[in-house]
Amino acid sequence: MNSTPVEATSQHPKKESNYKACFLIPCFNHGATMPEVVSSLHHFELPIIIVDDGSELATKQFLTPLAEHSHVTLVTLEQNQGKGGAVKAGIKKAHELGFSHAIQIDADGQHDLEALPTLIEASQAKPQRLISGQPVYDESVPKARLYGRYATHIWVWIETLSLSIKDSMCGFRAYPINQTQAVLSKYDIGSRMDFDIEILVRLYWEGCDIDFVETRVIYPENGISHFDALWDNIKISWMHTRLFFGMLPRAPKLIARHFKSDSAESYQASSTDSEQQTSEQPHWSRTQERGTVLGIKLLLAIYTLLGRGVFNLILRGVMRYYHLTGKRARNASEQYLFQLKAYAEQQNIELPGELTSYNHLLSFGHTMLDKLAAWKGDFSVENLTIQGQDQFENMVANKQGVLILGSHLGNIELCRALGRRHSNIKINALVFTEHAERFNSVMKAVNPQSDLNLIQVTSMGPDTAILLQQKLEQGEWIVIVGDRTSTSKESRSVWAEFLGKEAPFPQGPFMLASVLKAPVFLLFGLRDDSQAKPHFNVYFEHFSDRIELPRKTREQSLKQVVQQYADRLQHYTLKAPLQWYNFFNFWTLSKHHDEKESK
Repeated sequence: MNSTPVEATSQHPKKESNYKACFLIPCFNHGATMPEVVSSLHHFELPIIIVDDGSELATKQFLTPLAEHSHVTLVTLEQNQGKGGAVKAGIKKAHELGFSHAIQIDADGQHDLEALPTLIEASQAKPQRLISGQPVYDESVPKARLYGRYATHIWVWIETLSLSIKDSMCGFRAYPINQTQAVLSKYDIGSRMDFDIEILVRLYWEGCDIDFVETRVIYPENGISHFDALWDNIKISWMHTRLFFGMLPRAPKLIARHFKSDSAESYQASSTDSEQQTSEQPHWSRTQERGTVLGIKLLLAIYTLLGRGVFNLILRGVMRYYHLTGKRARNASEQYLFQLKAYAEQQNIELPGELTSYNHLLSFGHTMLDKLAAWKGDFSVENLTIQGQDQFENMVANKQGVLILGSHLGNIELCRALGRRHSNIKINALVFTEHAERFNSVMKAVNPQSDLNLIQVTSMGPDTAILLQQKLEQGEWIVIVGDRTSTSKESRSVWAEFLGKEAPFPQGPFMLASVLKAPVFLLFGLRDDSQAKPHFNVYFEHFSDRIELPRKTREQSLKQVVQQYADRLQHYTLKAPLQWYNFFNFWTLSKHHDEKESK
């Protein structure tokens, strides 16, 4: 390999002092277009590295005069290595010469250089990222290539477990040299048409984020293509096979990139019933959701494309990683399991085996998929065994409004599967959290025809009660959870015994039920883990024809009602202890000050 060197300079007036970029042009028998390509780059005042990939003599005759320019380095490969081999040689030379970034330009003139300023600015703004072109094609694009790219995109989404990669084949890129050279040294990456895809995937695996800028791509008439339909497709197919299996052990870290890290401090587990928690903890509603909308969409894509079996395989690795890194959730799980086991031992209750915090989090992961499947409409009554079906059918037949008390035990979203059988039922979920808007956007993305309406509130007032009363009078159902304290009036809690220890429950749902004067039912959806296919036991249980809280005995009556709810919640928790998904210290308040009353 021969080369004519040029030292890295800082000629471009807009470059940062530590940003030293060069152009990298791999060339194989595109000599006729090279003078124009090089000339078009002149005003950027950046050095140029041309890699002659074993071209014919006619092309060399074009390249030799170009190498005489002081800002041009010509690297000559004696034998053709393929486009990837040429780019690797160019990256190596750029690294030797001290450049920080290499901006790859194809030699055939297909790239729209009007997008170069945007690409360079993006690279300067985020120098640790790979910046790639996102092709915008005109009518000249061969349809076979266009459809082939779509297939490749799907594979790359799977291999990276990310939908953020908008294109993986465009050669119009700004490579961060150090990261790229490190990846090239670590992996044996293909040297032909598979290079562009594989280097991008492996850079992403190594933690390099990728941004995109739109660029027009033109396929000129009589253009030279070096794509071998047979052998290059074989190489690309083999590459995708290797990358897929390489993705599997990396899946936990890849999926974890879509989730926010925990910021709250860990909770200390109580060892005795009388020990009081003194450390301050965040209210459950102020804990940021760990999953993003994009992450949930990605999980749904894996489930849809690869099936539940592959999803579960990936999930085990993801939850193992989460178990190691999610200190707050892990400690909350261990605290709950400690209290559960202590109560079961005291009451001589036999619990299922393998009650570990890892299995607890893994159960949560399975339920997360169950929720996605329920929102997507994949579950029907065939997936359910309904306990209390006669009562359920009677309420449907009477077209009577119902208030349903749920919880974070099991999967309350199974009410959607119930509703699919009775299209005349309109279900409204009352949500006491600022995360409702995000939740709703996820649900609509999963299933645009979703008929589960979210009613977001931060406090219970007359307006909310009037709205809900109207819905009940129209025969609609309202679902509200009864196991989490108010987001704004946490002190308005009722203490009831749960698993042998006093825990705070919200007043709101029970006060609301007394105001609405509607029949109240409990709903618990518990996954039957003994079944090979997804199956759930849904318990539709009558709670009260009407909750009454007389003024004279309101406090005592409220405490009795809440204890009745806590008893039933405990009953079903003991049936499926790993399906308890309150990952915070359930037996204490957060000690945050309540919001002030509005005057």
